[in-house]
Amino acid sequence: MLNLRDVDLNLLVVFLELYRERRVSVVAEQLGLTQPAVSNALARLRKMMNDELFLRSARGMEPTPYAVQLAEPIAEALTRIRDTLERQLEFDPTTSTRKFTVAMTDLGEIHFLPRLMRRLGEVAPGVTISTVRNTAVNLADELEAGRVDLALGLLPQLKGGFFQRLLFRQRYVCLFREGHALDRESMSLDDFEAAQHIVVVAGGTGHAIVDDTIARRNVKRDVRLSVPHFVALGHILSTTDLIATAPERYVREGMKPFKLKYLPHPVPFPEFDVNLFWHAKFHKEPGSQWLRNELAGLAETH
Repeated sequence: MLNLRDVDLNLLVVFLELYRERRVSVVAEQLGLTQPAVSNALARLRKMMNDELFLRSARGMEPTPYAVQLAEPIAEALTRIRDTLERQLEFDPTTSTRKFTVAMTDLGEIHFLPRLMRRLGEVAPGVTISTVRNTAVNLADELEAGRVDLALGLLPQLKGGFFQRLLFRQRYVCLFREGHALDRESMSLDDFEAAQHIVVVAGGTGHAIVDDTIARRNVKRDVRLSVPHFVALGHILSTTDLIATAPERYVREGMKPFKLKYLPHPVPFPEFDVNLFWHAKFHKEPGSQWLRNELAGLAETH
């Protein structure tokens, strides 16, 4: 009995070309092989099938009755394999109904989701997006398993086995309500230390650089409130005298409804990179490539 583990698909390709062309020289040229390589493949086919398969004649290599019987099902099988592999290598956003899962913070949602959903409405009406928090899952494992397609943000923990693409760089600023006592041209370090603060403890992200830098420089903060995310800042700051340290792009886009102001930060924080991450297993996966390009395009235009 023939064992499928012994079947080399390349041999079946040679078989089908020989059946169609009937000449070893022509098959060798079409497949980019030498004539001895084609003859060797035929010898292996004969042994595997226990049949001569092709016999020399004045008209070329004539198929045996068994070869004639095999030709159509082998052609059909190879066509199905090719079509299946080609489907996996295609992604058509105009017809796709795929659901993508993207890990991002509330900052990412505020910055990207409004324009991403508008873009999908234009070019990919059947595609849907689901977001998860970077801290709600084991992000590295979820990306590797494909349960999360992409991760977006300041994520220094994603290193080996991951690709990344820079979306933009940004800095931290000081944020407060319009009419605040600090609503003037600039803010000194003394002003910063004297103010009352709301602190965002964004676990699982690189935003811990804020607390680390402040501690390393021995800067004092009168912290009155700590929250786990940025999304509540607008509501809180607009009705209190608290100030907050936040990324500038988030402040420019997310705080407009709350009539908030911001100034350059008196503490010299380094600029930080906001990157797009994906696992190496999906580097060439067409759907992932498409969404990565869309997100990068949105970052470049804003």
